Amino acid sequence: MEKSTIQLPDTWLEHLKEEFNQDYMIKLKSKLLELKQNKIIFYPPGKQIFNAFNLTPLDKVKVVILGQDPYHGPGQAHGLSFSVPENIKPPPSLLNIYKELQDDLKKEVNYNNGNLDKWAKQGVFLLNTTLTVEKSKPLSHQKFGWDIFTDKVISVISNELENIVFILWGSFAQSKKEIIDSNKHLILSAPHPSPLSAHRGFFGSKPFSKTNTFLKSKQIDMVEW
Repeated sequence: MEKSTIQLPDTWLEHLKEEFNQDYMIKLKSKLLELKQNKIIFYPPGKQIFNAFNLTPLDKVKVVILGQDPYHGPGQAHGLSFSVPENIKPPPSLLNIYKELQDDLKKEVNYNNGNLDKWAKQGVFLLNTTLTVEKSKPLSHQKFGWDIFTDKVISVISNELENIVFILWGSFAQSKKEIIDSNKHLILSAPHPSPLSAHRGFFGSKPFSKTNTFLKSKQIDMVEW
């Protein structure tokens, strides 16, 4: 994650470039470099850490789905919250998202393909609040300082854009409500799609149809989920 390798669309850089010079980010980069030097595996691969930003430039964002930290199994994380590459078995939370999508929109869903690139390219910003994780150790990078960066990202979206749908699943994502202007944006909250909590109100929350109804009402192109 050397500075020279960070490639972000100009629309993001305009608001975030100063973050890469801040003390917290310099410390974060040195921690990741140290892990690399000590041959400690972390995910996603360096070039994919900012994948969400590259697939969804700021001026294209219309929906934000907040995750917590990346998947911690081999080959799973590729820089988009809840998403996995095509050849990787979709994890349980993503399968529950697909079940709700199928039920909500009455559409066929390919349960074998967990890659959400298609959403990202339509303006669905799939942001984890922590952007890296050590192999097999969930939340291991939670205190690295990523939250300072991603709080800034959420604030930029809230302040610079309008009529964005923020989808907040679970209490951790919902803790970010305080940095989102609910007068300008739609916030959809529900329990997390994890098998531990999905039956407490995630199923039946209809986030996909609610999102499209809102976008349509604002003359914004709906998402082809």
